[in-house]
Formats: sequence, structure tokens, C-alpha cells
Amino acid sequence: QVQLAESGGGLVQAGGSLRLSCTASGRLSRVSDMAWYRQAPGLQRELVAIISGGDTTRYADSVKGRFTISRDNGKNTMFLQMNNLKPEDTAVYYCNAQGYQVALGPFNSWGQGTQVTVSS
Repeated sequence: QVQLAESGGGLVQAGGSLRLSCTASGRLSRVSDMAWYRQAPGLQRELVAIISGGDTTRYADSVKGRFTISRDNGKNTMFLQMNNLKPEDTAVYYCNAQGYQVALGPFNSWGQGTQVTVSS
């Protein structure tokens, strides 16, 4: 079973910054796409940013120019640098990773979520 450990959430004022981290562990053979999703109260979970194994990135329009996704393949860790945060960025942020486990085949795992709250 692949586990994803998230950290870095918290409370910040509008205009501030936070950096989220997500580390995958388990019998990993290869980690391909990694992504951040978020879910605000009463709304559906939405994709924030995704990074492929080849470091191709894609962002939601609402965060382009403010958020940067990156990864350290050697440590199976993904980051989300969030700058110029807005109150509408308030949500629980979830890490997602896909890939292959040794002897177990493909996986698609989720983290437990980390709360990001932006005050106005």
C-alpha cells in the first residue's frame, strides 16, 4: 500500500504564502503523475495542479501565476508553493499520486488532506 504524507497547511493572511509537501512511501517502483486537489466546504474536489514524471505541469486557471508545483523524484516528494494567497484559496488540499509498486502493479493513492485557511 502506498502512503502519502502531507504537510505545510495552516492559517495565513491574504497575500501571504504557504508551501505544501507530499511524500510517497511504500514499495515504489515508479511514481508517475503527482497532483494537488482541493475541496472547499460545499464544493466538489477540484484539480489545482499536476506534474508528470517528466516534469510537465498544468494548473487550474484560478491559480496560474500564483502557485508552482514541483517534485524531487529522488525523495518521491512533491511540493506546492502558494504565493499571493486569496480567501477563495481556503480549502482542504489533497495530494494524489499514481505509479507502480514493486510486484504489486499500479497504484492511485490519496493523502489525508491538509487545511489551508486564508483570512481577508
